[in-house]
Amino acid sequence: MMIADQNLVKKMNKRRLLQEVIHHSPISRANLSKTTGLNKSTVSAQIQEMVDEKFIFEIGQGQSSGGRRPVMLMFNKQAGYAIGVDIGVDDMTVLLTDLDGSIVTERYFDLKQSSPDETIALLLTTNQQMIDTMPASPYGLIGIGICVPGLVNREEQIVLTPNTHWNGVELKKIVESTFNVPVTIENEANAGAYGENIYGAAKAYDDFIYISVSTGIGVGLVLGNELYRGVHGFSGEMGHMTIDFNGPKCNCGNRGCWELYASEKAFRQSLPGEWNDDEIASRLQKNDVELFRALENFGHYLGIGLVNIANTFDPEAVILRNPLIESNPFVLNALKNTLSSRMNVRFDTECAFLPSTLGKNAPALGACSMMIEQFINGITA
Repeated sequence: MMIADQNLVKKMNKRRLLQEVIHHSPISRANLSKTTGLNKSTVSAQIQEMVDEKFIFEIGQGQSSGGRRPVMLMFNKQAGYAIGVDIGVDDMTVLLTDLDGSIVTERYFDLKQSSPDETIALLLTTNQQMIDTMPASPYGLIGIGICVPGLVNREEQIVLTPNTHWNGVELKKIVESTFNVPVTIENEANAGAYGENIYGAAKAYDDFIYISVSTGIGVGLVLGNELYRGVHGFSGEMGHMTIDFNGPKCNCGNRGCWELYASEKAFRQSLPGEWNDDEIASRLQKNDVELFRALENFGHYLGIGLVNIANTFDPEAVILRNPLIESNPFVLNALKNTLSSRMNVRFDTECAFLPSTLGKNAPALGACSMMIEQFINGITA
């Protein structure tokens, strides 16, 4: 029992030291001892072990506060690499990042009319190309994170994707058996929330709601600085809450779902013509009345759903991921007007409404960061 306790303490100390180096590089052994409260001999032994394992490296001497100049330590973010894949309804994003989440390689694909089999073939080919061109490192590819727009259970099985045909596809097994590395399958909005929390607009918040608006609407919940998944892993499917009990039928089987009124698909269907992105941008520049009316309705219906979410969770912030919202404050203002007219005025002033800073990369970066965290935790397991 004593030996087991000593091993546990050693692992906990190692994890604590590694996290300090990751978040506060460059840092000296002396400062590590001060910030962690660990004695200098423990710090020296644990750091040397991680230097030998190539997770930490020395970069030379820092400034002296009296006496010998300290040797400064850095986290080796090139010790390994992660791949993040965001499989959307109509497109796919594939990113290769280092252990700090910096993007090394990025690829984007149009998936219109593609079947799951065709998409899987493309995913496997692209991943292999990234591995083949990946910089040399001590640990190579440490994992692949994949996110999809739908229900993913606690066993990381794809249960339901209302706007695509991925139901029951054993994607985790296929990718694991092909590349022989750890693989995580996650809901797209959960991954996006994770990415914004680690790298993006939500870094300063412990309680926030991430809303991904595209063909459908996905919601990721971070409560108490933890991603909330629910008992079965299905939390956040708020795009399918009813805002019109007598509304049209949704692909999910419900009626009057929020995403039928407030998704980007719904916005585009409300336009008088089939305007592409360039046409919309041009009309924005010309202050087109019909376009601004459609954008106002888009923001209004987003606000209707957000009233329910805000009253339920009382978040510090709401992060919105959609290119129209990110590029055009008009939608965000229309959303806020709806909230102001339907909620206590204090909420509008005390909750931050922010566009995503990671944009379309948010879910794939979140998937990468999940694999990186799993790898870092495994170092001290």
